[in-house]
Amino acid sequence: MDTKTAPTLSVSPHHPERSHELLGPWLKGFPPLQAPLLLSALAAQGWQALGPEMPMPLALLRREALAHNIAWMQRFASQRGLSLAPHGKTTMSPQLFRRQLDAGAWGLSFANVQQLRIGVQAGGVRRALIANQLLGEAELGLLAELLRQTPGLRVASFADSPAQCQLLQAWQGRQGPGAPALELLLELGSEGGRCGVRDHDAALALARQVRAAPGLRLVGLAFYEGLGARGEDEADRAWMAGWTQRAHALLAACEAEDLFELADGQELLISAGGSALFDLVCGALRPPSRHRWRGLLRSGCYITHDHGLYKRLVDVAAPRIAAEGLSEAGEPGLQGALEVWCQVLSCPEPGLALLGAGRRDLSYDQGMPTPIAWAPLGQLQPGPAPAGWRIEAMNDQHAYLRWDAQDPAIAVPAVGDRVGLGISHPCTTFDKWTWLPIVEGEDYRIVDAVLTHF
Repeated sequence: MDTKTAPTLSVSPHHPERSHELLGPWLKGFPPLQAPLLLSALAAQGWQALGPEMPMPLALLRREALAHNIAWMQRFASQRGLSLAPHGKTTMSPQLFRRQLDAGAWGLSFANVQQLRIGVQAGGVRRALIANQLLGEAELGLLAELLRQTPGLRVASFADSPAQCQLLQAWQGRQGPGAPALELLLELGSEGGRCGVRDHDAALALARQVRAAPGLRLVGLAFYEGLGARGEDEADRAWMAGWTQRAHALLAACEAEDLFELADGQELLISAGGSALFDLVCGALRPPSRHRWRGLLRSGCYITHDHGLYKRLVDVAAPRIAAEGLSEAGEPGLQGALEVWCQVLSCPEPGLALLGAGRRDLSYDQGMPTPIAWAPLGQLQPGPAPAGWRIEAMNDQHAYLRWDAQDPAIAVPAVGDRVGLGISHPCTTFDKWTWLPIVEGEDYRIVDAVLTHF
């Protein structure tokens, strides 16, 4: 067997059998001396994440926290009359897609059609948003093929310019009669931000263009508010109030001209990002309207949460959420479920230890990782990391763990010890790993795993 070849994805319209998912020593973090095995056989091996057979570094998921986060966010949306279309680009893991769908998610969001194909063929996705602009021949061809081959598949993507719509219309014209219509959400944007129409009049003109174009169908609105999140309550409230006013004004103008177009029995869609300010976007996703609307949160990072960027933002949101009175008093919020473990390689000077994990293993685009746990060499059950430990820098394969060497109260790591790191921004940690074991209990027993397909 060629161990460098990735396992073939199932193309079954149903959930693929887990027996087709193969693990082996070609995967970073898999025991290098172990024979390949099926994912379904992993739990029976009796491995522990900190056991001698597991190499470092190792990215893992805490089962209890993962399950809690999936249920918590699904309940949060449902209590507010909204639905989830979690962003699949966060994990690109069919096993996690299925967990989100099984918990009640409306569908999944993706950044492109290649990601959508993974979700459809391996994750059982039948409703999806492509939270981006489509216009390439290859991507549109793949989308058309997926729609033809997958009964019941509904996909809507974003539109934000006359030029894009002209390209889409020209492509549709080359498909001949019977080609499925392309469903589009009109995307609003902000000055200096990402994609999206910047002003009301231009957005309304674009909506008219889509309505008049054969083969294109305007089915709702979308925006991404996350770039303006500051983690400051007053500023974030004002930021979201502006988005809500713009979205509702545009929706009303489009309804007044009858610019939305739906197939029988469908509902209009309105969607926002929702990872950083998910509580504040709820009002924007419940518009006053004569139509039936479905508000969709595209939150992605909630599934593992983190110990950095999103922890800071959600900590600010927590009092607002509690004040709504929809949750049980004292109910825990989102929890960090993703950890990366590594060994202490060297302690070359007082107050410095070099860890065997770096930029190739951990996200660093939204801040350095945080030491959260510590297991001395030979110890299988970790304890909390000392409060004085911090990561100050990373290279490709090393992290610089520092502490105040003059403070005798701060414990000092030794060569061979294992350090657990919490990350900031899960998206750019997941894409560094092709598999992640799932552990449970205080002894980090490996009970399952997920594979990623970036």
